Amino acid sequence: MKRLEHLAVIAHDMGIIFEFLAIITLVPFVVLVIYHEWDMIIPMASVPITFFILGFIISRAPRREHVPRLSVALATVALMWLATAVVGSLPFVIGMEMTFTNSIFEAMSGWTDTGITMMTSLDSTPRTLIFWRSLMQWIGGIGVISFGIAMQSRSGLAQFRLYRSEGRSEDLMPSVVSTGRRMWVIYLVLTVAFTLLVLLSGVSVFDAVNLTMVAIATGGFTPHDAGMAYYDNFMLEMLLIPAMLAGSFPFKVYFLMYRGKFRQIFRDKTIKIILLLSGVGSAIVIANLYIFEGLELRTAFREGLFMSVSAASSTGFQNSAVNIWPGAALIVVILLMFIGGASGSTAGGMKVNRVILAYEGMIWWFKRFFVRGNVIVPFKHDGKAYPKRISELELSKNLLISILYVLTVFVAIILALHITTTVLPTKDIIFDIVSALGNNGLGAGFITPESTDPLKWLFIMLMWIGRLEIIPVLILITGIVGGFELNLSKYVKK
Repeated sequence: MKRLEHLAVIAHDMGIIFEFLAIITLVPFVVLVIYHEWDMIIPMASVPITFFILGFIISRAPRREHVPRLSVALATVALMWLATAVVGSLPFVIGMEMTFTNSIFEAMSGWTDTGITMMTSLDSTPRTLIFWRSLMQWIGGIGVISFGIAMQSRSGLAQFRLYRSEGRSEDLMPSVVSTGRRMWVIYLVLTVAFTLLVLLSGVSVFDAVNLTMVAIATGGFTPHDAGMAYYDNFMLEMLLIPAMLAGSFPFKVYFLMYRGKFRQIFRDKTIKIILLLSGVGSAIVIANLYIFEGLELRTAFREGLFMSVSAASSTGFQNSAVNIWPGAALIVVILLMFIGGASGSTAGGMKVNRVILAYEGMIWWFKRFFVRGNVIVPFKHDGKAYPKRISELELSKNLLISILYVLTVFVAIILALHITTTVLPTKDIIFDIVSALGNNGLGAGFITPESTDPLKWLFIMLMWIGRLEIIPVLILITGIVGGFELNLSKYVKK
């Protein structure tokens, strides 16, 4: 099959998802009407109209009943996220007259929940566009594919492969449609609940809604140029911490809460590790800021705790300039950003689940060194024992993605050092690259609106790759170059 024929297998579902995106992207018009920002009608209308046209054309492509290859599903998801970023950039191009590169950067940062911004005048930006940035992160947090599938009434193998290719791991309902719908109900409830909580800090309703949307999505966009420093509100920062952590927890725990199984929540390893990393990381950073940076204990506690949780949850809210921090504190935050939250959450990063699996795999391998060759040592994960063949396969896949993450960071650092015209310490460059790949958003000042376009496109690629956990983007690139079929004839003995 040719490349386009492969994509045609799954084109109908792609089109339907774009059509549903056209519906939800009408929501900013509510803000437009409330604040009478009539000059934003055309910029904001460009998004739903473009999504609808794309969806209408693609969904009417001749349908093929073939079972989609996993490689095709992976490539399709990567392509859809790229297309979504392009469409999402239109309000910035039309409404703010931003350059194409800056607009794509802003939209990709929004949809991927990264939070790095190219906008320098947020305080004077129409509120409709401010809300649009938050909405992109809110939808992107739970996933473009899972949103579209949740709106549908049927479930099939094509949808299942699209859903899993986006990095979703929830399969707790009879179908991905049921799972997607329950996820969205939970997502809405969490957003409303934390918005009411954040309002206790005294911020405006508009700011509370925007901050909560991006916090629960672990995004990090803020409505003001000064970021969290604009509020200088200790209570607000403390109230946002549980919202950030909630977004970094796997959605399966909320399914368990819905079913009344509260005890199982506290037994979840990923939640324990996220809380442990946040706690230990905060303690180290606070100690470094207090001892080596000479900050007052209250200030060190406030900055260290908030920034560590922001890094561990991959949210990206920032209440301090990390480029003046001690090296040890900076390394801890980089490590937290690199690991990120849990699989099946809105968080980015390499994921806590992979760290747990790598640790369990290492223990399993070491145990096998100390037994006889004919002794079978079972591999246990989540309280279940798995056969050796399955265990080695899953551990190999886990190791592959972990290595790809590390290699991507190294390659990006080398490219950035050759592209940049800014003289900054290497630690700041590493910090911003890990932040982009982990879809975090914390910044040390390396990537800014004044950066060169090649550097911005490198970061656009990093955000895109990081959100889809590398593999789908690699599959798309190799599929375009060499096709989506693997010729196995050379591996078959004649």
